[in-house]
Amino acid sequence: MGKREELIREVVASVVDVLRAEGVEVTGSKELTAMIPVSVSARHIHLSKEHVAYLYGEGYELKPFKQISQPNQYACEEQVTIEGPRMSIERVRILGPTRGQTQVEVSRQDARVLGLDPPVRHSGHLASSAPITIIGPNGRRLQLDEGCMIADRHIHMTPKDAQLYRVVDGQKVAVEVFGEKAGVMKNVTIRVKDTYALDMHIDTDDANAFMINGQGKVKLITE
Repeated sequence: MGKREELIREVVASVVDVLRAEGVEVTGSKELTAMIPVSVSARHIHLSKEHVAYLYGEGYELKPFKQISQPNQYACEEQVTIEGPRMSIERVRILGPTRGQTQVEVSRQDARVLGLDPPVRHSGHLASSAPITIIGPNGRRLQLDEGCMIADRHIHMTPKDAQLYRVVDGQKVAVEVFGEKAGVMKNVTIRVKDTYALDMHIDTDDANAFMINGQGKVKLITE
């Protein structure tokens, strides 16, 4: 989010707060900042430090390739192969920085190719997720008993954004999609943190179903 957009958002939030404090019902407050940018997340991996060392060697540091929508997060130059019971998928991008647990995020279509049945999960909730094998550049095989999942639809936002939209962390909402394949996506999770930037994340299956190219915006509505 740019400084200008952030300033506008803060001003709008302040005005809405003042009006509500004076007993004024601001019925159009949601529409003031209703459009939310969307990022399409293709299959990717978050590695722990331990597993970076296992796949690439002790002391290896992941190399940033480009920034992604969330602050201090980035796509890495490094890519690996993921393997399931049926087939494998090559050139799967690693995202940095490292995390406490290794996590593999795929779409339902990817899962069919791999021969897996991963659950839809909130990031980091890996208990009883699907097993998967990660193959590094030197052929080292990392076999995970769990760690593969399909990420839930979610919207990152700051506490100020959440106040403006009148939502809370963990709340389920819906969004309206416009365009040639307009429609409504339900069961979207709100994620609130002061280090987040306003952005909705969907996988490639959802993007293809609604013809979203990663440059679109959606309108937040309540379920």
